[in-house]
Amino acid sequence: MPERTSREQAEKTQRRNRAFSQPFCVFGTFFLYFYSKRLTGMNMRASLLKMGLFTAILFSSVISASAQDARELYTTATGFIRDGDYSNAILVLNQALQQEPDNIEFKKQLGFAYYLQGDMNKARNIIEPLLNKKEADEQTFQIAGNIYQSRQEWKTAQKLYEKALRKFPESGELYNDNGQLLMFLKVFEGGMGSYLKGIEKAPNFSSNYYNAIKAYAYMNNPVWVIIYGEIFVNLESYTARTAEVRNLLLDAYKSLYNDPTLLAKAIEEENDQKGRKKSGPDFINSYKASMGKQASVVMSGIDPETLIMLRTRFLLDWYNFAGVKFPYALFDFQRSLLKQGMFEAYNQWIFGPVANQPAYRAWTTMHKAEYDTFLQYQRNHPLKLRPDEYYNDNKFSLAR
Repeated sequence: MPERTSREQAEKTQRRNRAFSQPFCVFGTFFLYFYSKRLTGMNMRASLLKMGLFTAILFSSVISASAQDARELYTTATGFIRDGDYSNAILVLNQALQQEPDNIEFKKQLGFAYYLQGDMNKARNIIEPLLNKKEADEQTFQIAGNIYQSRQEWKTAQKLYEKALRKFPESGELYNDNGQLLMFLKVFEGGMGSYLKGIEKAPNFSSNYYNAIKAYAYMNNPVWVIIYGEIFVNLESYTARTAEVRNLLLDAYKSLYNDPTLLAKAIEEENDQKGRKKSGPDFINSYKASMGKQASVVMSGIDPETLIMLRTRFLLDWYNFAGVKFPYALFDFQRSLLKQGMFEAYNQWIFGPVANQPAYRAWTTMHKAEYDTFLQYQRNHPLKLRPDEYYNDNKFSLAR
């Protein structure tokens, strides 16, 4: 640990030295050239001609180096931010802005550094003027939103997100930030609606799924916890939130089959609509009906083994009836793994760690080659959601 700390300090010192040394080196070279020629007693006219040429080259180099140095200073500053050294980041960014005073990216990063340092007044004074500029990106609005919330300027933050989403209507990050603010303000339907809109507009951004899952678990709505939970653990596979969602996902399967009337009603509605030759059920009713048909599989309990059988039978039934009408990347992904003989390993990966850790370790040890093959496939062929497959009816109530 001391050796690592020492190395990190050395890297910081090198960045600091690079940030401030180059201008002195350039003008030091100019001084040495002039002084050396004075000592050698050169012909004055020849000396002046050569000096003029040298000066032109020198200042051309300085102008070229300045643009490069500003970018290097910015890179150095971002390194300081990563290290948590916000004071030095601010110092270096101010140096970069002396060279490029209109650089929006430099100003944005400076405002972010002040925010991280906790100086919200300076952060606001730097970020706020950027919001009306056409170059302002999603991150600029996110930083501004964080600043306003830190200052407890809730209405200003709400208006900011409304403005930001008009400018960036496909931004999953902004929908998520807006949803979190509304939930904090207890505008629950608005917050949930923002998460779901983020899922619709940016289906491969994980945080909206995470927040929607927690809300659905609170509402005791296991179906969307199951669907969105599995999507989430594929999009964000190795974080603390992944372990949390795995637990919610397993609990949701148990909750779903603890209420047989929920699934029986869906089957009844599906049969009634078929008998009357109506257009057919919606996505969620079709899903519940198909899951209801597999209830006998889990009568002895829910664990990874019974879930493998349940989910296999669900896929076979889904693609016999609803798969064409309701194409869905998640189910296509599952079916692909089933066809390639990796579905058992996939289900063990999802449910094993939270269902029974010793049994999971034993399974992966006994099936090491099979499990490694699945993990390699998953890395090379991750789940990718498609933007035209949004089926949520946005009907929810957080009242309990």
